[in-house]
Amino acid sequence: MSVNASIGVAGVAGRAAVAREQQVYGKVFWRFIPLLVVCWVIAYLDRVNISFAKLQMQSDLGFSDAVYGLGASVFFIGYFLFEVPSNMILHRVGARVWIMRIMVTWGIASACTMFVTSEMGFYVIRFLVGALEAGFVPGALYFFTKWFPAARRARINTIFMSGIAFCGIIGGPISGGIMKYTDGLLELAGWQWLFLLEGIPAVILGVVVWKFLDDEIADARWLSQDDKAFWHAQVNRDAKEAQAHNFLAALREPATYTLSFIYMCLAGGIYGLVFWMPQLIRTAGTQDTFVIGLISALPYLMAGIGMILLGKNSDRTGERRWHLALTVLAGGIGYFLCGAYSSSTVALLFGLTVAATGIISAIGLFWVFPQRFLSGMAAAAGIALINSIGQLGGIISPYMVGKVRDVTGSATLGLYALSAACLVAFVLVAWGLPRRLYQKV
Repeated sequence: MSVNASIGVAGVAGRAAVAREQQVYGKVFWRFIPLLVVCWVIAYLDRVNISFAKLQMQSDLGFSDAVYGLGASVFFIGYFLFEVPSNMILHRVGARVWIMRIMVTWGIASACTMFVTSEMGFYVIRFLVGALEAGFVPGALYFFTKWFPAARRARINTIFMSGIAFCGIIGGPISGGIMKYTDGLLELAGWQWLFLLEGIPAVILGVVVWKFLDDEIADARWLSQDDKAFWHAQVNRDAKEAQAHNFLAALREPATYTLSFIYMCLAGGIYGLVFWMPQLIRTAGTQDTFVIGLISALPYLMAGIGMILLGKNSDRTGERRWHLALTVLAGGIGYFLCGAYSSSTVALLFGLTVAATGIISAIGLFWVFPQRFLSGMAAAAGIALINSIGQLGGIISPYMVGKVRDVTGSATLGLYALSAACLVAFVLVAWGLPRRLYQKV
């Protein structure tokens, strides 16, 4: 056979392999990703719908901004305490059963928020929602390591995390509409209907997850034996690159703690946004809850488009470092603009859009890094550890912004603090991680 003929045969074989990979990838993608994105939208909605409930709940129950901020923060204490144990159990029993359990129990707890009448009751139910939801996000991210090759994970992670943006796009108008049009129905306040109607879908989706998720490639009855063998080889071809395979090894990795701190800054940024955006828009001059919901959807719409495009480009180029660093920097710039122009609805909306696009995109891109040096139990527990430490930012930022508002009458200083946290994260992402994590994939 001539050289040219050999090259031609190799080219045909290469194209056939690429076509087959696309075909099997498509089957796996459409089986899992839309379902898990919807689950994440509902999870995030149940996590942050108190930002809309606050518009009525605070005056009905006589809560100060500091009480509201602390209640928002208490969620993350339960989340922090139970995140690692939850994901270690998931590693043992499988994502199918454990994610189902997580969703059903958090949905019930979230719906029960409608019965809150006191500060202590508010704190207790928020703690329970956090404790029961703990493990969902790191569980899904760990699940992706078992079903998708490393070269595709930036796109998969950003599509999954786009649930934050989709939640903002649909959650704001839905939450505002529920509160406006159900207020007083059956002698219940709009905020009570909000928690009830947005808690039920989590329970239903938990049953759907139990039916459709498969823990391992070998369990997938909807794939042929040849497809299973092919896809198993694709997913595991980069497994040898991961250097930490057990939890103790993950604990000994300095990168684990650097990434945890970076994620704490990102989490502080996103929760400062989601818990206070409706109030910031109201303070700037808009009073109608439904209109506030519509306005708050705009930053999330842009963030959803931006994060998917950035994740796709990061996978295409194999470049991870500057994609993440520059999106974090954009988040910091957006928060600075929010603080500087908090009394102007148009300028505030622009700042919120920049902040949301930067921070939400960064969260999706971020999760490629832990998956590059963690596998097996280390991936299950290490991802949960990074996520749980990172969620400390969710404890700090909502309470901090609320306290700043109580003391100064304005959220400006709190927004500047979130901007500074993003700047610190930018420096750490750009220059603070081990060199091997900057290599192109």
